Amino acid sequence: MTDTKYIFVTGGVISSLGKGIIASSLGKLLQARGYKVTIQKLDPYINIDPGTLNPYEHGECYVTVDGHEADLDLGHYERFLNEPTHRDNNITTGRIYQNVINKERKGDYLGKTVQIVPHITDEIRRNIKLLGAKYNYDFVITEIGGTVGDIESLPFIESVRQLRWELGAKNSYCIHLTYVPYITAAGEVKTKPTQHSVKNLQSSGVQPDMLVLRTEYMLNKDILRKVALFCNVDADAVVQSVDVSTIYEVPLKMQEQNMDEIILRKLGITPGAKPELKSWKDFLDKKKNAKETISIGLVGKYVELHDAYKSINESLLQASIYNDRKLDLQFIHSDKLTDENISEKLSNLDGIVIAPGFGQRGIEGKFKALKFARENDIPTFGICLGMQCMVIEYARNVLGMEDANSTEMNPQSSYKVIDLMEEQKNITNMGGSMRLGAYKCCLEKGTLVYAAYGKDVVEERHRHRFEFNNEYKTQFEQAGMKCTGINPETGLVEVVEIPTLKWFLGVQFHPEYNSTVIASNPLFMSFVKAVIDNKK
Repeated sequence: MTDTKYIFVTGGVISSLGKGIIASSLGKLLQARGYKVTIQKLDPYINIDPGTLNPYEHGECYVTVDGHEADLDLGHYERFLNEPTHRDNNITTGRIYQNVINKERKGDYLGKTVQIVPHITDEIRRNIKLLGAKYNYDFVITEIGGTVGDIESLPFIESVRQLRWELGAKNSYCIHLTYVPYITAAGEVKTKPTQHSVKNLQSSGVQPDMLVLRTEYMLNKDILRKVALFCNVDADAVVQSVDVSTIYEVPLKMQEQNMDEIILRKLGITPGAKPELKSWKDFLDKKKNAKETISIGLVGKYVELHDAYKSINESLLQASIYNDRKLDLQFIHSDKLTDENISEKLSNLDGIVIAPGFGQRGIEGKFKALKFARENDIPTFGICLGMQCMVIEYARNVLGMEDANSTEMNPQSSYKVIDLMEEQKNITNMGGSMRLGAYKCCLEKGTLVYAAYGKDVVEERHRHRFEFNNEYKTQFEQAGMKCTGINPETGLVEVVEIPTLKWFLGVQFHPEYNSTVIASNPLFMSFVKAVIDNKK
């Protein structure tokens, strides 16, 4: 292949249909055929990125290797493709407008009146094509956020129309994902919402090449033919995405309906032999055949919305499957943990994860959970703020620093064991005071973290402001909490662990961003193994 092929994925009828999963599944099928594939998300909200969004608004904030705060769908892309994403993989309306306004202020438009068409749509098109040109991909799959018909999505749909005209039929393809509801009283499914959604898309000048029908019930061939006829789509290009027990089954379901073959033929490419997807099927077989269950508690303050911790949830699931176990993941609200109920909430768990986050709310509950876990020797994994909470709890209850805290929570604390380092302020001014993206970490031999990774140096992604205060490092180590992972450039502590306990480890980084279906992160694998041993 010489030219990059662009595939657009739009959604209709309702939101949350799983455009990201369909895009990821298609990407996996094309990748399995030997093509170089990436997936991009265009988000219609005006925030520059989701970094300032409350997780209740938009789920987890994902971080790319180059330090961009991105939509959680990029986590799906990476977990399916086992390929890192970058800043260019997630574009918001806010970022598009910011770029255009900056250009206007610099005089790049030579006094022209700046308008949605052509200036905003040109910027959107530039960002879509940038990925293919910059990284030489065979396929760029672009997922358009929101639902067709939304006001905020219109410039993106118009950009798709322009791009399809510019690229031609052999270099562009459009998939439209819609919902086919089942009306219980009538005892039948209804395709009218899909027809209206397609007409809405057509009215914007975009004709879908393929329809993916999200449904809870298997649709018969008559219904599929009817949809094809009314929506001007080839009969074999109407596929269905029926509810399955796990999102990881979706690529196989799409392959059964020849999704990738249909697309390749339309783009003038001979499909060749169907890829086997052996490692993917092995993973699903392990999931299906697992008999024993482990119970892990995730202690956080956003637990009502499971998507707030999506990458952690999936990382725990992947590691459990590879260790031949079913996962019973229990979400525990840190705000609601008290001295009176702590034993009832945590004593039946085989392992505990202390979740990341920002701010004071729910923090005291995390300290209570950590004290209980440490004193009862329950395998415990602290991630980012979870690691900082490990340090604070240890300072208070072992080192006797009663009001020990993070500067983030209490700037007046007598013992700022977690603080904003002066050298960090100088390094990270361009990102506010955040440390974002992948950083190296040197691991001490003979430690739990070294045994997990099996190497001296690792690179993991960060998303935080505050750091372990090295002024207290000696005191912690003398008291039994070891600093076993260090940033080689700054000397900042990245990993703490208590060697006398079964598995009690905290990391300043986010290993969940580096865990995929094909390559489960070593720390999650090590933690789950410890959980299994603890259950015995």
